[in-house]
Amino acid sequence: MAPSPVPAPGRPTTQSSGPASGHTSGAGIALPRATRPAELPSVHGALVCVALPALAVSAEHGQLTGEGPEGVYEAGRRLLSRCVLRVAGREPVALQGRMAAADRAVFLGVLRVPGDAGPDPALAVERTRSADGTERIILRSAATRPLRLPVEVALGTDLADLGTVASGRTGPELAASVHGTGLRWTGADGRSVSVTADPPPMDSLAAAGVLRWEAELAPGAVFTLRLRVRGESAARPTASTGAGSGRPGGHLLAEARAEGDDPRPGELLRVCVEDLRALLQRDPAHPADVYLAAGVPWRCGPVTSEALWAARMSLPLGTRLAATTLRSFGRTQLSAGGPESGRLQGPLRDAGPHLPPRCTGIEATLAFPAVLAEARRWGLPAADQEELLPVAERCLDWLRRTAGRSGFVPDPGPAGPWRAETQAHAHRAALLGADLLDDCGRPGGDALRDAAGTLRERFRREFWLDDPAGGRPAVARAPDGRTWPQLGGWAAHLLDTGLLGGGRYAPGLLDRTQTEQVARLLGTPALDSGWGLRSLATKEPGHNPFGHRAGAVRVHETAVAVAGLASTGYEKEAASLLRGLLDAAEAFAHRLPEMYAGEQRTTGGRPVPHPAACRPAAVAAGGAVQALLALAGVRPDVPGGSVSVHPLSSAPLGAIRLSGLVVAGEPFAVRVGRLGLGMVEEAAVGLQLGV
Repeated sequence: MAPSPVPAPGRPTTQSSGPASGHTSGAGIALPRATRPAELPSVHGALVCVALPALAVSAEHGQLTGEGPEGVYEAGRRLLSRCVLRVAGREPVALQGRMAAADRAVFLGVLRVPGDAGPDPALAVERTRSADGTERIILRSAATRPLRLPVEVALGTDLADLGTVASGRTGPELAASVHGTGLRWTGADGRSVSVTADPPPMDSLAAAGVLRWEAELAPGAVFTLRLRVRGESAARPTASTGAGSGRPGGHLLAEARAEGDDPRPGELLRVCVEDLRALLQRDPAHPADVYLAAGVPWRCGPVTSEALWAARMSLPLGTRLAATTLRSFGRTQLSAGGPESGRLQGPLRDAGPHLPPRCTGIEATLAFPAVLAEARRWGLPAADQEELLPVAERCLDWLRRTAGRSGFVPDPGPAGPWRAETQAHAHRAALLGADLLDDCGRPGGDALRDAAGTLRERFRREFWLDDPAGGRPAVARAPDGRTWPQLGGWAAHLLDTGLLGGGRYAPGLLDRTQTEQVARLLGTPALDSGWGLRSLATKEPGHNPFGHRAGAVRVHETAVAVAGLASTGYEKEAASLLRGLLDAAEAFAHRLPEMYAGEQRTTGGRPVPHPAACRPAAVAAGGAVQALLALAGVRPDVPGGSVSVHPLSSAPLGAIRLSGLVVAGEPFAVRVGRLGLGMVEEAAVGLQLGV
């Protein structure tokens, strides 16, 4: 893969065929590179309702004005861009907009009615908008006399695709026609959308796109109006949980709960599970298989590596998502015969100011066997293991061939540098893959362990840079010996070793002294912003607090650091990052974006949003689950018939109980006391429990 121009932060630069295609919207609608804007419309202050392939983007006031990305979307197409409510000729005074669930937002407003002498509003207006294009409007009267009020809703659409909306090149609104109990619009390409109303309007003015009613309200009465947006050819989300239609069922992810001295983990876990469910989408060619979209609204299509990461971090919620994700992306594996045989497909993505773009296909190839191996530890059914094992073997064969004599995996391709993060992924894949092959009676485990040993030995020697402060790992190294010394959150991946049999962690890529130094560096103010881990340290050249790989806080990387620090015994640093993440989540109403600015935390301050970040995002929601589970340190080995807990002995959040988790396909609950002692309260019959 040849390097491509560096894209806007966090956006892919190339695409490949199949489900692993990169920069997509809706159900994988491509955003043309030629029309990609310099700046995406900001959505950090918007309320985004998600139930893919449907979503609705609203400002806090609740009116859809047609500005920016506002609207109701389905499969990457904006079905409705304008929905403006007026009562007695005036718009309600907006008071509050809030998320009621991942797929639903509520907006509250008030109006003074004609004849009111005082300042108190007599009419309350409540609007509930859902991702699937339904909206309920309730007018509630507190007046002491009967009211007769004209109500109108002005509607419009441009039927623009999400890529056009992102580029700011949307055209004029389409002309409407009266259709049934509402209005209908038809685009030049034959696509159409309709809005129906209940009760039917008294007047339908197609030329103005307006529906009108006369609301009669006795004292204390309510007037309720329901709107429904429907695309002509798009399949609507339904409540069905069948394999072939509708939204993927909630049974894929357990209803995990957290309760304890600190209430924030419970709220964060609840929202994360909701968001993960909202981001589920079916493989178009294989509707029984489901995976997570990367994020809303700009990356509603799948990114293979992020979908695998999110599935791995969500394993405490069950193994079914991991199985369907692995099955879906395993189909993108390059066929036998070529030099890249066994590699999964994936686009190039920005790697920051110092390195060429990295290949997400390489990252996904190394993640595949690790996710399968760890899913097996959590209780993946044997039938799924047998089906997916050949794909994992081909990934591991690619790893052995690619590492070759050097022992390192180049990224993005044969001419690319050796990235430290990629070597960490390769080392984990080799050790967990060897464990998987041995347990399944397949050959090749010893060769993988030998390769991991060679990589480990060379990495400790050639990637470690000595300095008076104790040294640091290089972010990358060239075959000619040149190194890139920039320190960043990527170093967290060096501590993520993966889970082996018996609840043991795999050997680390670093030796004990190097591990201690990396843990210390992750805890310094240069990397720990107080809200999470910066992707590039503050003193490094090119640092930008809004840079995706140049200084912004990436939730996924912060979660990896929390889990890695906890597993290696550096609780102080783990607890600091976890508290910062919880504080940031509270500021974001517990719906974490994929990234936010790496500004230093100050007294009374708040985390600064990133204008182009997706929210919700799969790796952010899954990362928060992983970070919270680090408090208990759950280590399952279902094939070995055991599960143990190794909680943080410092109990940084006080007592906490995690329930509704899944181990061996059965409910699992664990409690950690204020003294840092863990106790399993619920587990599958037959599992040996340990601490």
